[in-house]
Amino acid sequence: MKVRNRAAAGLAVLAMAVTACGGGGSENKQPNAEQSKQAQQQMAEVPSFAINPVPYEQVKDGGTFTFAIGQWPTQWNPNHVDGNQADTATMLDPLLPQLMMSDENATFTPNADYVSDVKNEMVDGKQVVTYTLNEKATWSDGRPMTYKDLEATWKANSGTDKKFKAASTDGWDKIESVKQGDSDKVAIITFTKPYSEWQGLYNRGTAHLIPAEHVSTPDAYDNDYKQKIPATAGPFKIEKIDEGTKTLTLARDEKWWGKKAKLDKIIIRAIPESAGEVNAFANGELDAAQIDAGNPANLRRAKEVPDTEIRKALSPNWRHITVNNSSEFLKDKSIRQAVAYAINRDVITQSDLKDMEWPLQTLGNHVFMNNHKSYVDNSGDLGKYNLEKAKQLLDGAGAKLEGEYRKKDGKEVGLGLVIPSTSATAKTESELIQAMLKEAGIKVTIRPVPVDKLFNDYIIKGDFDLAPFSWVGTPLPLGSMPQIYKTGSESNFPKASDPAVDAAIDAAVDETDPAKAVELANAADKLIWDMVHTIPLYQLPDIWAVKKNVVNWGSRGYKYYDWTAVGFSS
Repeated sequence: MKVRNRAAAGLAVLAMAVTACGGGGSENKQPNAEQSKQAQQQMAEVPSFAINPVPYEQVKDGGTFTFAIGQWPTQWNPNHVDGNQADTATMLDPLLPQLMMSDENATFTPNADYVSDVKNEMVDGKQVVTYTLNEKATWSDGRPMTYKDLEATWKANSGTDKKFKAASTDGWDKIESVKQGDSDKVAIITFTKPYSEWQGLYNRGTAHLIPAEHVSTPDAYDNDYKQKIPATAGPFKIEKIDEGTKTLTLARDEKWWGKKAKLDKIIIRAIPESAGEVNAFANGELDAAQIDAGNPANLRRAKEVPDTEIRKALSPNWRHITVNNSSEFLKDKSIRQAVAYAINRDVITQSDLKDMEWPLQTLGNHVFMNNHKSYVDNSGDLGKYNLEKAKQLLDGAGAKLEGEYRKKDGKEVGLGLVIPSTSATAKTESELIQAMLKEAGIKVTIRPVPVDKLFNDYIIKGDFDLAPFSWVGTPLPLGSMPQIYKTGSESNFPKASDPAVDAAIDAAVDETDPAKAVELANAADKLIWDMVHTIPLYQLPDIWAVKKNVVNWGSRGYKYYDWTAVGFSS
């Protein structure tokens, strides 16, 4: 699962929303049964993907496709915790191998450009996955792609050597060995125990494959892809990485052994502000613009651009508030739970999604999205706004009200809320949270920080109390559980630790019966709610304004892009 920080929100709804959450909990604005039913019906009507699909043969040859991302990376190693941004994965998709590809229904099939055969079988009581790599698959430096690349990636990400700062060890830690088969093009992967989500390894769901020499040592893992991309193996190659303008330019790679890419070039620009992205789209500088939650003005403006269509789809992405379990006051579970009770999730959801032509439905699960067949609302009482309960918990924790704010052990109970300085959504959310927690007697200081330093310098280092951002999910939801919530994971940003949660996660991930695994995952989710690791808000809209002649690209849902077929119809 990848992180994403940008979303944009207008401030017009702020006064209304703060008023709604006031009154000591009497105005909690929670949706009634009819409103919830209506939101569920609206969710069912949103398509699973919207990319204007056109057969490869009908796509125009040539052209340059230009779009934007929100955060420019410094770490291009997608395995690394510092490279675990959704925007980075998007930029690497046309450049690096993905051995398995997901369709709009989250069904995986082998990517023939990189593997000629994939087998998953039980051998002597152990799960064995055999990848036969495409004989033509070669890195841009001329070295053939071999089993050694898969082996090195496993060893680096397995978690056995803590010097490798892996974004996730899930799945990798269940591998016993990666060995050569009949040739160095055959990788035989043996698991210590069955792993149902093995298809997510070696693709954007965890990390794209990169050459062995660049992940074999902690130093190479940290530095070889830092502010550079030394080797690629995709339908496109690097033409220029412009650190000054924060622009990545890709050109069709003439050495590519697969189907020739239809586009001549891809240009990807970093535009931190959502409004700036829409302005660039309206001015003809971009062929597409993402419409982030919370800014209906952007949606209205994009609709007015000639020859534009709005493409929207359901996605496994969600907005939330991360709660630091290790900071001075929040290390106390009672105070964390008080914070959860004092925050009106429904008000924030309504604030962000109002007039976005998207269902107003609060998310009640850390694992499964609202539209997923396995979704259950596990939020319980903690998911419901209850100011009086929050005050009781704070009193019980020794945080007594003295004037406007509370004090515990002589110190004012204050929390730092870190947000990216360019995100209007985060600004609105933070002001709402600040007003809500003030009513409980908790002082919140909003800390805007540079967008390109938010994760590496603040969230990953634990320099925050509260942080609203988005998780960008994958078609395989169980893998996110150990990555985000298990003790010791580099992506467990709150540094939360609960042996019961760890055991529940292991039980769900290790279960081979799909129905039982879902049941166990939902049981683990209830414990995650109780721990107050993360406060879910809503399933994130995937909305794009796209020029009508752009084909095979847009709101992809679970589907992975085929970059050889992305292009124009005329």
